[in-house]
Amino acid sequence: MKHIGILLQALVFSCFLLCPAGSPLLAADYPFGLLLVGPANDHGWSQAHFEAGQAMEKVLPGAKMLYIDKVNPADRQGITIPMLVDDLVSKGAKLIIGNSDDMKDGIREAAAMHPEVQFIHISGDDAITGKSGVNLSNLMGRMEYGKMMAGFVAAMTSQTGKIAYLGPLINAETRRLTAAAYLGARYAWTEVLKKPAADLKFKVSWIGFWFNIPGVTSDPTLVTNSLFDAGHDVVISGIDTTEALVVAGQKKKDGKAVWAIPYDYQGACASAPDACLGVPYFNWIPGYTKLIGEAISGKWKQQFLWLGPDWQAINNPATTTIGFMPGNALGDSQKQALTEFQKALAGGLNLFTGPLNFQDGSSFLKAGTTATDDQVWNLPQLLLGMDGASK
Repeated sequence: MKHIGILLQALVFSCFLLCPAGSPLLAADYPFGLLLVGPANDHGWSQAHFEAGQAMEKVLPGAKMLYIDKVNPADRQGITIPMLVDDLVSKGAKLIIGNSDDMKDGIREAAAMHPEVQFIHISGDDAITGKSGVNLSNLMGRMEYGKMMAGFVAAMTSQTGKIAYLGPLINAETRRLTAAAYLGARYAWTEVLKKPAADLKFKVSWIGFWFNIPGVTSDPTLVTNSLFDAGHDVVISGIDTTEALVVAGQKKKDGKAVWAIPYDYQGACASAPDACLGVPYFNWIPGYTKLIGEAISGKWKQQFLWLGPDWQAINNPATTTIGFMPGNALGDSQKQALTEFQKALAGGLNLFTGPLNFQDGSSFLKAGTTATDDQVWNLPQLLLGMDGASK
C-alpha cells in the first residue's frame, strides 16, 4: 500500500475507518459498495481495486467502503449480482462499483432496479452503447500502453525470441491487451534490436477465466510450466493472479534463464522479484476519485472514462491510471530502452498503426492508418504473427 501513503502526502482530507460489508457504519455520509471478482488480497486485479477503495475513505470526506469479494460463479454459486447489490443498498450504499467485465449483465439489471443508486462498471461500455440508464457510468484504464511496455521489455530481454502470453478468457478486452503486448514486443524486436520479425515467436495460451478455478479452467501453473518447457523464456501474464511469476521464480532458482511479467497490481513483483522484469498495473485512485467525488458532491453524470498514464509521472498515484514498475530482473540497458520507449509513446507513437493484418490474414489497418478508439476497444481478432485462439 506504498502508493496510498504517497498519495496522502499530496492530499489532505478527512480519514475514516475501513468498514467491510456487514459491519456497522461509523459516521459515514456516503457509503459506497465494491464488488470484487476475486479475493481482496489476490496481489492482482481485485487488490488494486480494494486498495483504491480504501484510499477513497481518506481522500473523499464522508466516503465509506462496503465490499464483497470473490464475486464469481465458483465462489458464490447461485448468488446473483442484483442480490449482492440489494444487500449493499440495504446497508446504506449510495453507489456500487462492479469491478469485472463478467458483471456487465448483472450490474445493468441492478442499475435498472435501483435508479436512485449510482453505479460504476469497470471495463464495460454501456455509457456509450446506451444499454443502461444514466445512473451507470463506465471506467477503464488504457492498459494497452502498459501491455506495450510489457511486450517491449520481454523482447528486449528474451534470449530465444520466444515469448508467451498467459491469457484469461477470450473477449474484446483481452484480445486488445494481448495484441498490444505483441505490438510492443515486435517494436522492440524489429525497431530497437533490428532483428527479423520472423524470428520473433509470440504464443498465447488461454486458461478460461481471470484466475484459476479448479475443474473449470486450465491450471495456470501447469500452463506456465509447459510454456517454459517449450522454450519460451519470458511469460507475460494477463490473468489476475501471480502464478506465471511464481513459476518463473522457481525455475530461476534452478538456474534457468527465464523471466515473467505479472499484471494488474503495483506490488506484484514481490512474489518472485529476481524473475520479475516489471509489472504494468492499474491505479484506480484517479478514476474513483473523480466519479465517486462527483457523486458525493451531487454532480453525477453518466460518463465513459478510459484513462491512460500520466506521461510526466507514470508512477504517480495521484495522477496516473496506468503505471509500469520495473522489476529487479530488468537489466540497466533494458531499463534505458524502456525509458526511451515511454518517451516515444508520450510523444505520440501509436503501435496500432498499419499495415496490420488480423490473424486470419484479412486487413485490419492499411499502411499509415491509425486505429480509432472504437477499433481498438472492439478488436475482433488477434493479429497476424500471434499464435493462439482468437475466439
